[in-house]
Amino acid sequence: MKLTSAMEQYVLDTKNDVQELIRKIAPIPAPSHHEDLRVEFVKNWMEKEGSEGVYVDEAKNVIWPVNVKENNDIYVFMAHTDVVFPDTTELPFREDDKYMYCPGVGDDTARLAVLLYAYRYFHKAGMKPAGDFGVLIVANSCEEGLGNLDGTRNIIRNFGSRIKGFYTVDGGLQNIVTIAVGSHRYKVTVRTEGGHSYGAFGNRNAIAYLASMINTLYQMKVPAKEGTKTTYNVGTIEGGTSVNTIAQEASMLYEYRSDDRECLAKMKEMFEKVVEAYRAMGIEVEVTLLGERPCGAEFGREYEEFLEHTMECGRDILGVTFGRRSGSTDANIPLSKGINAVCVGGCDSVGAHTREEFLDKESLIPGIRFVMALLSKYFA
Repeated sequence: MKLTSAMEQYVLDTKNDVQELIRKIAPIPAPSHHEDLRVEFVKNWMEKEGSEGVYVDEAKNVIWPVNVKENNDIYVFMAHTDVVFPDTTELPFREDDKYMYCPGVGDDTARLAVLLYAYRYFHKAGMKPAGDFGVLIVANSCEEGLGNLDGTRNIIRNFGSRIKGFYTVDGGLQNIVTIAVGSHRYKVTVRTEGGHSYGAFGNRNAIAYLASMINTLYQMKVPAKEGTKTTYNVGTIEGGTSVNTIAQEASMLYEYRSDDRECLAKMKEMFEKVVEAYRAMGIEVEVTLLGERPCGAEFGREYEEFLEHTMECGRDILGVTFGRRSGSTDANIPLSKGINAVCVGGCDSVGAHTREEFLDKESLIPGIRFVMALLSKYFA
């Protein structure tokens, strides 16, 4: 898969434009479920580029439909607008000759810019889908954390089995994600009678029981199944009132993950047994499911044929034989429904999910070339 000379020239001509788009988007705050400012910016950008029919759906996905008819097949290309950080004020952006620095600058701001400029070539060239099918270019919401992949879930709800191929641009240029890591995320709250630390000494302390529960969870052995990986984590804890109060309430955020459905189900069973054991002690334990990401379905030859285009683009454009790995991405949802899907890279960055994240500017050029090559199969 080679780019035409016109495509190669376009990549060089738009290098600075892509960087400028990243400079504009990166500082815009976009916590999951609160991407409104980025949504407005991206929609306006698409409209200025001459998009027809661009719209924002009920999940805050910005959708640029191309040749999408009532019942034709669809191919989806997306990158997400949200970042993992809860900031509602402008994110700090800076750069030097080699790097751009900003929380979320790579994940997924720059990759969204890469997708937008990659598709822009086909739009400006007047190229249409190479068959009686449609293409959706999507800046989707709610990929991160407790966003629970809500943006992608809505795309699947609205277009379902019509989707014949699904690409999400969300990673580095050396690997692709083909195996969906499922997860369950909970808020667990423990409540006891509490009381004054001196006058009610001996009453049960919610913090102590929560700490004991955490210790019990960390004694669990994850399911051992060859070729799979299963993990668990307590991410936050909170509770109590003051130094001289026996805590009445304490809570934690807890998750477990696996790239195997059976192992994920086993983790759920073990977690529920721990909770019931503490309830049996007379402790009030409230469990709230905050997020649930599914594992993928079983795939065969058809999926391998779908992936071959991505593998070919990796070899010819990037000079890379892709390593295939597991991950938790927007591709989880179509993969769980038996829809051909893959998570691909759009540039290289370091420090994802930290405030020190930075983007290698030079990786934008091969990133755009690669995404253009992926798109070229679907346009003529």
